Amino acid sequence: MGGVPCIRGTRIPVAPIIKLLAAGTSAERIVEEFPQLTMDDVRDVSLHAAAVAAESELPLRPST
Repeated sequence: MGGVPCIRGTRIPVAPIIKLLAAGTSAERIVEEFPQLTMDDVRDVSLHAAAVAAESELPLRPST
C-alpha cells in the first residue's frame, strides 16, 4: 500500500479505523463494518495511534 500503515494480514489502512474510533464508533461496530478485522485488530490500531502520538512532538500554541 505504498508505505501506508495497514492492519496486519489485511490491506485496510490504519487511518480510517483511527478516525472511526475518534468519532466514537465502537470496536464492535467497526468489526461489523470490516468483518475481516478482529477486536484485537481494533485494539492494536488504538495502541498504534497512542504510540505514534507519544513519539510526536507538537508545538504548543501561544496563549492569547
